[in-house]
Amino acid sequence: MSQNVVAVSQTPAGAPLPGAYVHCGDRLLDLSTPCVMGVINLTPDSFSDGGRYLRRGRGGAGAVDLSAVLESAQAMLEAGAQVLDVGGESSRPGALSVACAEELQRVMPVVERLVELDTIVSVDTCKAEVAQAALSAGAGLINDVTAFRDPGMLPILAASDTGLCLMHMRGEPCTMQEAPVYEDVVAEVAAFLARRSNQALAAGIDADRIIIDPGIGFGKTLEHNLSLLASLDELRVLGFPVLVGVSRKQSLGELTGRAVQDRLAAGLGAAVAAVANGAAVIRTHDVAATMDALTVAQAIWNARVNPQSRDPQ
Repeated sequence: MSQNVVAVSQTPAGAPLPGAYVHCGDRLLDLSTPCVMGVINLTPDSFSDGGRYLRRGRGGAGAVDLSAVLESAQAMLEAGAQVLDVGGESSRPGALSVACAEELQRVMPVVERLVELDTIVSVDTCKAEVAQAALSAGAGLINDVTAFRDPGMLPILAASDTGLCLMHMRGEPCTMQEAPVYEDVVAEVAAFLARRSNQALAAGIDADRIIIDPGIGFGKTLEHNLSLLASLDELRVLGFPVLVGVSRKQSLGELTGRAVQDRLAAGLGAAVAAVANGAAVIRTHDVAATMDALTVAQAIWNARVNPQSRDPQ
């Protein structure tokens, strides 16, 4: 595909995207209906599910429990996830970076097993070395929360045929929530994503390999997050599918007063609203419930777009 061809049809917010897709290696990610990406965090310190997939020993969390990962992955796929997103480094507010060797040790055994399944494996990393190893093992998507700040990331992606997700984040995870300020958060996030996607195009990456993510909760207040979720159509005009990850996040807690483990209903409301406003991909910890919510919402949208004729009798 030419670098200047828009990859996603500009349909009204909330409507399906006929013919839309993202190239992810040897697979196509179908976005003709909203896509769900299941989260598999292999970290001891992620904000909602840290340590879930790590074996416990006397010293606390240890090696990754592959059987637990595979069981969860199968359940997500059976529930309807099209992508499994594997992460070995927490990006929660206040999180510190981990060494590349440690991230590789967490991620690679899982990637090597998941690529055997009938799915697209995404790796959530900002390190070029981890991305290279994941691509060599068969991963089809690199989800970089820093939008390739690592100077080695873009050449690796350009030399591959993988999909990539570019996310906006203000600052670093360890400091990003320390009083973030924007003059116009929607315009600034859109401009950042436009710059980064143009850099990818200039490096030789086709438009139909790119996804963009406004980075809900990454260096943003509740008001910033709400403004972005309400204005996703202003990101869609960049011509790329929009991914939104809001599952269990602090903003939901601020709105509802509920703890992390009690934010499912809030997350489902946010997911449906995000798709109605233009999101094509929802990244979530709760795949089955999110699929149910989006299936019902999609049926209602379809009925509005293509109403069945009524029997006059």
